[in-house]
Amino acid sequence: MMSELLLCFLFFLSCSHLVLSSSFYFSNYSTKLCAHGQTIALLQLKQSFSIDNSSSWRPYNLGCTTSYLKTDYWKEGSDCCSWDGVTCDLVTGHVIELDLSYRRLFGTIHPNSALFLFPHLQKLYLAFNNFNGSPVSVGFGRFSSLTHLNLSDSEFSDLISPEISHLSNLVSLDLSWNDGAEFASHGFNSLVQNLTKLQKFHLGGIFISSVFPNSLLNWSSLISLDLSECGLHGRFPDNDIHLPKLELLYLSGNEGLSGNFPRFSENNSLMELDFSATNFNGELPASMGNLKSLQTLHLFGFQFSGSIPSSISNMKSLQILDLSNCGFSGSIPAWLENLTQITSLSFDRNQFTGEIPNVFNNLRNLISLDLSTNNFRGQIPPSIGNLAHLYGLYFFDNQLERVIPSSVNGFSSLSYVDLSYNLLNGTIPSWLYTLPSLVELDLSHNKFIGRIAEFQFHSLEKIHLSMNEFQGLIPSSIFELVNLTSLSLSSNNLSGISETSNFEKLRNLTYLDLSNNMLSFTIFGNSNSMLPNIEWLDLSNNNISGICRWNMGEDTLKHLNLSYNSISGFEMFPWKSMQIIDLHSNMLSFTIFYDSNSMLPNIEWLELSNNNISGIGTWNMGKHTLKHLNLSYNSISGFEMFPWKSMQILDLHSNLLQGSLPTPPNSTLFFSISHNKLSGEISPLICKVSSMEILDMSCNNLSGMLPHCLGNFSKDLSVLNLGRNQFHGTIPQTFLKGNSIKTLDFNSNQLEGLLP
Repeated sequence: MMSELLLCFLFFLSCSHLVLSSSFYFSNYSTKLCAHGQTIALLQLKQSFSIDNSSSWRPYNLGCTTSYLKTDYWKEGSDCCSWDGVTCDLVTGHVIELDLSYRRLFGTIHPNSALFLFPHLQKLYLAFNNFNGSPVSVGFGRFSSLTHLNLSDSEFSDLISPEISHLSNLVSLDLSWNDGAEFASHGFNSLVQNLTKLQKFHLGGIFISSVFPNSLLNWSSLISLDLSECGLHGRFPDNDIHLPKLELLYLSGNEGLSGNFPRFSENNSLMELDFSATNFNGELPASMGNLKSLQTLHLFGFQFSGSIPSSISNMKSLQILDLSNCGFSGSIPAWLENLTQITSLSFDRNQFTGEIPNVFNNLRNLISLDLSTNNFRGQIPPSIGNLAHLYGLYFFDNQLERVIPSSVNGFSSLSYVDLSYNLLNGTIPSWLYTLPSLVELDLSHNKFIGRIAEFQFHSLEKIHLSMNEFQGLIPSSIFELVNLTSLSLSSNNLSGISETSNFEKLRNLTYLDLSNNMLSFTIFGNSNSMLPNIEWLDLSNNNISGICRWNMGEDTLKHLNLSYNSISGFEMFPWKSMQIIDLHSNMLSFTIFYDSNSMLPNIEWLELSNNNISGIGTWNMGKHTLKHLNLSYNSISGFEMFPWKSMQILDLHSNLLQGSLPTPPNSTLFFSISHNKLSGEISPLICKVSSMEILDMSCNNLSGMLPHCLGNFSKDLSVLNLGRNQFHGTIPQTFLKGNSIKTLDFNSNQLEGLLP
């Protein structure tokens, strides 16, 4: 009895000593636990990094911020053991833990870095920084006492030192998402052989290029394994998986990894499983039903066949189920309503058929529902309206019909709705106009009718209602949506007069498509302040007329389509970023192609066919960039030159061109100059256009003999049309030596000889 009391007393004294030491340390700042050498080393470490305040810093964008940076409070003269991110042993004063994760540190960790002056470190966390391509060098292998090492997502690169495999005390290793880092030959296998105590093993995104090591399935202590996107290949072991502590298993993105879906024993703790984008195939085994703790299942791109196995119905804890692009067919099973904890359900890009079952009454926790790109028919089930927490609804690219349910319960969080490419009809239900959180609405390519009503909230960023049968005016509320970036109302029956000043508040708009309607614009205002960020503008096939004075989007507009209108001219082409302009089928009547190399400096595609353009072309805009020019069906009488260095498609047919045949640029693939009034012979210079695929010079007054080189000047020539001219002489024999020609027309000439 006395001995037991003595032991208790000694234990009390030892505990009291630790408590008193700790209390004394924290209450008496004049007594420093941290050795001076460690303070100097930490301050040197601080000086070796700067702070990356750029907006591109990923964790910062994801909200992983702190109110201060830990190293800001590292000051000489204070005890380093009290510094944020630093933990010391209370007896020895040695620094045993450094946590500098999420600190926006920027700089290089050199082999002689002060980081490696802490030999007693047990835990080192450097995740989510930017170490500027530093290697995971030999210095990290010197921390012989290390149990936790996290270097994830910190811009490490190059070969990972094999010394890492000597850290035999590690229980947690995370090197994931350092995209430039990779293991040397046999480095990964050495790691697997030596670090058998690991409980957390994360190498996602690290290039390994190895077969899956069977020995990993014998690590009974393993809790979390992430080998996604590592270049694993070969066949996954067919053994049953008996890892009772395993909670997370990620093998996604290893497209060379094949095999059958693994079988799991009943004694498992698995909560997250991701085999997406691998080459596994076959059937889901019945043992899937053993995963009763599973919360997340990602099998995107898994090559299954047949129906969804009923064993999944036993996973009552499931919250995220992704079976997209898996090759499933048949109908959605009724047992789906038993997965009452589900928050995200993705069945998109399969071959499901039949009606969507009315199984959503019990799935009240659903946040995201994606059934897109299948073959569903019938109506949208009314139980969808009871998903009060729904955030995203994606039913696009099916064959759904009838009307959208008119009654819903809340939908206060619904932000993304995509029902496009279906056969839905009727009018848009009123609740879709009153969703307070709606960001994107896509109902395009359906059969909706009626007028577009007024939107009640300003959260919308995207509205796509094209390819329907809407009529009437554009609702005025659309012009109040200051967050709008994309608006498409094309191919409807919208009408009315819209002044360009209506768009004044849409300063964030980058995409605008109102084509194929019956809209009129009274003013093409000279207002560079309107639509300052517009990149794509399509107003084709409307009732637009007059002279265009529009210079909105002067620095941003890249694509402009005003074809099939009645525009008579442009005062200027002010757009510096423009790449594509389509003005065909208007009433443009330029008399001069004025010489302006500074205009449209980035133009690549220019469609001006079927207008009233006349005169001699001296245009050299797009000299180094223009690839496609169509001036057909105009009244152009000639060209001073063809200055374009990158031209591929040059269409000048059906004009009034006279004189000798101009030689197209050497880069040309398609050249049509038919139905003009050209005369004279074909210059041998045309044979320098060695990549020509289609050449049409028909219906002119060309004469003389054909150049000898015309038969084989381009190995890619498939169409040659010289018909209805006045050529004479012998067909060049070079045509007989093998060619790619599929269409050859010498009709209505005076040629003789063998045809190829």
